Amino acid sequence: RMQLCCESVNGSCIKSSWSNSIRISMYIFMVCIILATVFGNLMVIISISHFKQLHTPTNFLILSMATADFLLGFLVMPCSMVRSVEHCWYFGDFFCKIHTSMDIMLSTASIFHLSFISIDRYYAVCDPLRYKSKINTFVILVMIFISWTVPAGFAFGMIFLELNLLGAEEIYNHIHCAGGCFLFFSETSGVVASVVSFYIPGFVMLYVYRKIYSIAKRHARSIEAISQKKRCEMKHHISCCRERKAARTLCIIMGVFFICWSPFFFLTATDPFMNYMAPPILIDALVWFGYLNSAFNPIVYAFFYMWFRKALKMILFGNIFQRDSSRIQLFLE
Repeated sequence: RMQLCCESVNGSCIKSSWSNSIRISMYIFMVCIILATVFGNLMVIISISHFKQLHTPTNFLILSMATADFLLGFLVMPCSMVRSVEHCWYFGDFFCKIHTSMDIMLSTASIFHLSFISIDRYYAVCDPLRYKSKINTFVILVMIFISWTVPAGFAFGMIFLELNLLGAEEIYNHIHCAGGCFLFFSETSGVVASVVSFYIPGFVMLYVYRKIYSIAKRHARSIEAISQKKRCEMKHHISCCRERKAARTLCIIMGVFFICWSPFFFLTATDPFMNYMAPPILIDALVWFGYLNSAFNPIVYAFFYMWFRKALKMILFGNIFQRDSSRIQLFLE
């Protein structure tokens, strides 16, 4: 038995039957997620943009990823909130396609950024002597360009050309209701979308971070042995420790991403083969569980990075408006 995408009468959407107390609670919960996503990522954007010490290749990628998360919270999540609570879409069919395309694009852009960040960390930890020559500004710009253009072309092309419906047009027409806005995949498009947007980049990240972990452990043992014999190696020791900590922190960010988004992409790939038995409320819940990833990333920065906590304090107290504040040292060089 197929589930309807929304509550409907004669093919038309009707409002949610939930009580006002439940709807208000849902609005409050989702508004908190949106505010945390927008505020947290905005702080990351301001911090990296303002302080010159943070103008590094890795941080430029983090800045671009924070921009994607910020746009997700600012442009996509508010409309998703209304749709989730009211069970109806009030913004028209054309904007439904725009919203869906932006949702797919920004979510896919996040994992593309994480993939390139893992490559950046690989060279920083595993090949530090040639890191600056291999990962220069031009390479970073190419990574950022790919991280935005490929997801944009994939998302907007798939939705506006209706490639996601190929082979399942009759099923879509049967479960679609006027006034609803939901993402529908056929068997083929669901697998392709999940593999391209999640599983292939995810496998690349897992493989790269596995190599980083093993090499970082070997470096740690070597540096410990050297530092015990030569105190003059302390500066190099501090630098390598910072690189390993950055790799560990970004590995945690990657783990949070997998935990948040893997249930949704698994369901996207398998639900068409199960005759679309997954209830709409489950799909909606998994989408919001994925959205949580965009709110968690700044929290990870605040917990693990002293420079972000110091930058955040300066931003909140307005110290960034002082003269030469951009040249303040946030961490030991």
